[in-house]
Amino acid sequence: MDIVHILKALADENRIRMINLLRNGELCVCEIEAVLGAKQSNVSRHLNKLKVAGLITSEKKSQWVYYRLNEPTFQKFPFLLNIINEELEKIDICKEDLKLLEKFRKSCRCCD
Repeated sequence: MDIVHILKALADENRIRMINLLRNGELCVCEIEAVLGAKQSNVSRHLNKLKVAGLITSEKKSQWVYYRLNEPTFQKFPFLLNIINEELEKIDICKEDLKLLEKFRKSCRCCD
């Protein structure tokens, strides 16, 4: 895990938005797509950059892939968690994304 590589991975609004969503727990690709209003190929490309940087991990369950924050990275670089937990709450689009995620989950349109 290289801090320069990690910071470069975070230097994109869509990836910041994904990290914001994942800070509240594991998500399926379809949930991320729905909240961001993005195509699967675009979401997968961004998720791959975050994964290669060591910020997230994934697990395949049935036909769906679930993503979550990679805890060892955040333990090694605790300032990242401070940024995520304190600064992302101040960004309007991140606040809206969390509301959309909650609405999506209540609609029962999740992958499960």
